[in-house]
Amino acid sequence: MKTLSKLALAAVLATGVSGLAIVAPAAAKDKKEEQAAPGFKLSKPVQAIAYQAQQAITARTPATAEPLVAQIEAQATTDDDKYIAAALRYDLENTKLAIAQAANPKAPLDETVLAKPLDALLAAKNTPAADRGKYLFRRGQLAYNGGQYPVATQYFTQAKQAGYNSPDFDLQLAKVKVQAGDTAGGLADLDRYITAQKAAGQPVPEAYYRFGIATANNKKMAPETLAWMQKYVAAYPTPKVWRDVILQFAFAQNSLATPDKAQNVDLYRLMRAAGAMPDQAMYEDYAKSVYDRGNPYEAAAVLKEGMASGRIPASSTFSKGLLTAANGAIKTEGSLAGSEKQALAAKDGKIAASTGDAYLGQNNYAKAAELYRAALSKGGVDANEVNTRLGIALARSGDKAGAQAAFGAVTGNPRAGIAALWTTWTQVGSNAAPAA
Repeated sequence: MKTLSKLALAAVLATGVSGLAIVAPAAAKDKKEEQAAPGFKLSKPVQAIAYQAQQAITARTPATAEPLVAQIEAQATTDDDKYIAAALRYDLENTKLAIAQAANPKAPLDETVLAKPLDALLAAKNTPAADRGKYLFRRGQLAYNGGQYPVATQYFTQAKQAGYNSPDFDLQLAKVKVQAGDTAGGLADLDRYITAQKAAGQPVPEAYYRFGIATANNKKMAPETLAWMQKYVAAYPTPKVWRDVILQFAFAQNSLATPDKAQNVDLYRLMRAAGAMPDQAMYEDYAKSVYDRGNPYEAAAVLKEGMASGRIPASSTFSKGLLTAANGAIKTEGSLAGSEKQALAAKDGKIAASTGDAYLGQNNYAKAAELYRAALSKGGVDANEVNTRLGIALARSGDKAGAQAAFGAVTGNPRAGIAALWTTWTQVGSNAAPAA
């Protein structure tokens, strides 16, 4: 968030500052125009030089403006005078900062000079209500840049209540609250904003979800991290987002989970279903993992897909060798009918589960589901693993309700997280056509 200061300052300097418009006394045609600023009536000493001061500020000549503004501050007696003095001082200090930034963009800027005129503007009785939110927001930025996060939170909240808004303001509010130590509160605020935006039919930037994931994950808030991942892919079900989320869940340096090889296979299956397989290494690891577990059908399908997509280069001797081995194993095994018969006659569900995996690898989802259910009823298997794969078979067959029920029966980590991501895919799918 250290970029907030530069971005905020650039925005302020680009859009002007107080927005004060002072009329030249010499141009006034009647007494009404001699107020110098619309809606304000200034004392004569201030009226005489206020226009000159603003013109010098607008011309970016602070050396000329400084003594004029100082004179106005010294001679201000009425509430209108004090407001104009504070507004001109704020404009002058902003102009100085703009000039300094233009002269040396890399040099640090001392924005604390804005605190006093901002406090005066917020305290002034005659500050226009339409401007209060802007001043509160700017004051909050100063507090944030000074590391005063609780104070910044107060100012930003007041700015929001005063009707101020700007791009990503709600994200900034959440970030400040997190910096102040209230991570749960900041994420809850962000979630409420997203919910309101969606209800209003307004788009929510990806950055909001990414912030939620990163913040919760950095704080080791595993359930919240997973929930933000699900919200992200639900809002943006693209292959890229699916890939990013799954990699962050299990394969990144700061991943949420550390699955074993069997669990990785079900994450690979999800990436493949979402059209999100990233590279040769994962295609080959996926194929090798299922081949080693006695599923040459899926290994062959995965390798062929990787080669067709170009992610596995034609020169890969490993992939070509593994594909040859997988095809040979398929010919040797022949029909799965014998394995199915043996599985249904067995005392436990181990053969049924492995036969279900084979049918899953053949995209025969109905048979896979049948065998997985048989495995669960016989027992002697990892129920969480089998329920995950039953859910996958049902999801791929289009039985959303059945899939969600199977995924809902999965407990323990990281299996429950894998099932939760699959549940989201069942609900939203992917913008890419899933792999066959």
